[in-house]
Amino acid sequence: MKQKIDSALITVLCLSLFLLKGLDTFSQKIPAFKMTLSTRKIFDIEKDLPKGKPVVLIYFDPDCDHCQKLMNELFPKMVNLKKAQIILVTYKPVEELAVFEKKYNIASYGNIKAGTEGNIFYLRNYYKIMLMPFTALYDKKGNLNYVYKKETYVDDLINRMKRL
Repeated sequence: MKQKIDSALITVLCLSLFLLKGLDTFSQKIPAFKMTLSTRKIFDIEKDLPKGKPVVLIYFDPDCDHCQKLMNELFPKMVNLKKAQIILVTYKPVEELAVFEKKYNIASYGNIKAGTEGNIFYLRNYYKIMLMPFTALYDKKGNLNYVYKKETYVDDLINRMKRL
């Protein structure tokens, strides 16, 4: 009996370490990537991202129910994130991105950039995104602070950003 409990405990510990290690499979810095804005201009994260601001990077699908839920909760509270740079990235075509931008009036927010990585899937592969939305928080120096791999809780996100 004791041997079975010890074996089960070792299995649980190994699985826990494996899952925790999964969070460290990507760099602790914002990855260098480019996205196409709805204006067809290329936004280069290394050149165009304002320095010295925390960053909220959200990978989403405009058609995804969970993504729409996040956006519907996030935008009414956007005033709480005005000190952060928000980067919204999808893989959908520019035309669908433009519809999304119009729906949420993205142009009225100076701290939001929305773009598509198209079918390159660099970020999707980099972060090993399985579910959307995926949200990563970075501090003012570009260091990874927190990752929401399943569901992004807006109030938690706002509280974490206030501490950065």
